[in-house]
Amino acid sequence: MAALASTAPAQAADPAPAPAAAAVSAPASTPAPPDGPTVAVALGDSFISGEGGRWLGNTDRYDKGRNGTDRAWTGTAYDPGRVYGATAAVGGCHRSDVAEILTAPLPVAERINLACSGAETQHVLSAARGGLSLNGEAPQSDRLAQIARTKRVTLVTLSVGGNDLGFGTIIGDCAYDWAFSRLCWKKQAAEADRKLPAVQAKVSAVVDDVRATMTAAGYGDGDYRLVLQSYPSPLPGGEEFRLREGDPNRLRRDGCPFNDRDASWARYTLVPRLSAMIGDVAASRGADFLDLKDTMAGHEVCALGTTQVGAAGPDARQHEWFRFLDYANTQGALEESMHPNAFGQRALGACLGLVAAARPGRYGCVADYLGDGSPTAMRIRPADRTGR
Repeated sequence: MAALASTAPAQAADPAPAPAAAAVSAPASTPAPPDGPTVAVALGDSFISGEGGRWLGNTDRYDKGRNGTDRAWTGTAYDPGRVYGATAAVGGCHRSDVAEILTAPLPVAERINLACSGAETQHVLSAARGGLSLNGEAPQSDRLAQIARTKRVTLVTLSVGGNDLGFGTIIGDCAYDWAFSRLCWKKQAAEADRKLPAVQAKVSAVVDDVRATMTAAGYGDGDYRLVLQSYPSPLPGGEEFRLREGDPNRLRRDGCPFNDRDASWARYTLVPRLSAMIGDVAASRGADFLDLKDTMAGHEVCALGTTQVGAAGPDARQHEWFRFLDYANTQGALEESMHPNAFGQRALGACLGLVAAARPGRYGCVADYLGDGSPTAMRIRPADRTGR
């Protein structure tokens, strides 16, 4: 805004002596993105870090390679580090070797995964804006700042908000209620409704912080793509379960102890509402939106038309793309439950690659049923303001 002109009457005065010549300061140089190697960066939580990527489908076999589903099997022991590297400890960031940022077909020289399982918005925000460290690592925006100053960041993709909403707790409580033949959805719906506005504000703050971080490193908004993504549903609707609602094998074998009504609420109301909220943030902040709520349709845990992996080994076309609920913690880590497995991670990577190659905008990603049924056979379509 220009300074307001004074309305005081002009006063006569003797001409002032000519001032001494003032030193002319050179205009401050405008920072510019570095000329280093191009890089894509992933920020956020477990759904983008690669949690669950250890598994190729699910099986009720608990020994050795578990019908080929356990990628941590060495032939003599289990080594989660084969999949998650240095982040493999229980409670670790679980950045898998099939995380979407690593498998997506992207025209970059380098891919960097800063996302961490368990991260909330406060773990992505920079420390200057109240962000906190997680697992001994600085806030993700601060780490992004270091990268952006030395390398040419062309893509930042972000998944965050689910942990702030308590999505994992909701799933866990509904599984618990199944054991007592109780419905959870009404109680959980009221709690989600209460939390969503605050979560939206937090996600908006993260996007603003990422933008500010990139600006401070010399980037204009047009120098990189910022993709804000939503979450895929781990459960089918209640009408699409393989086993009837009261079958004890929903828990013991299939790892999906949920009532039909609760599952339908999660699939058709909770996940779409979360997606719509994230889509609204993307629209208000000028970010691209990748809607993933239908990406795993037909391959959710216990979905009708899929099977568990048998002696013939994994086949992505017929097996689940989500990790089942390992309630007894007899395979891997409980925290992997209800996350995209190695098949699902590759599907997410295919979706990200399609959006990165498309014009900026809002897209939903679904399986391409004209393809071969593999996780890389995906397609994108325009998503409207509700995420549909």
